[in-house]
Amino acid sequence: MALSGCRKTSTKDSKKPLRIVAKGEFSSHNVSMREDVRNVLESTPLVHMVTIDPDGRPQISLVWVGVEGDEVVVGSQAKRRKIHNLLRDDRVALSMLTGGVDERGLEEYLVIHGRASVSEGGAPEVLQRLAHKYVGPDAVFPPGNPPPDGWVTRVVIERCTGIGPWLSSS
Repeated sequence: MALSGCRKTSTKDSKKPLRIVAKGEFSSHNVSMREDVRNVLESTPLVHMVTIDPDGRPQISLVWVGVEGDEVVVGSQAKRRKIHNLLRDDRVALSMLTGGVDERGLEEYLVIHGRASVSEGGAPEVLQRLAHKYVGPDAVFPPGNPPPDGWVTRVVIERCTGIGPWLSSS
């Protein structure tokens, strides 16, 4: 069974059953991140994070992202709407341009669908690491002495879509 944009590990080693995420697509939380997806995330894409408001409408925030293991990590200084939304409903989508162009001349983009976990504290360390990537090697971020503890969001990838090599079967 191929996953859209994610390598599937052997289900023999996993006690977690596969979960149908859409007709014809299967996913498991036991996946490893593809190298091409990791390379995009480790570059400097500005990422649109989509969460779900209480009324069901999408809420979009522009965020910096990093990679820890096979998870996407985001730091937030304050408990803003995206954090409230994720604490209520863990579904999330991340959308970004990759800077690449495919053989047809179309700009490549990556959309990650996943489930998020949110924890209080640890944001200054995450944001400082991401600031070196997004702002520059000498950047000091976030401001404040000491900065607020903030919130850290970790996204487990369920599937990837878009235009790019991550659509090929693994």
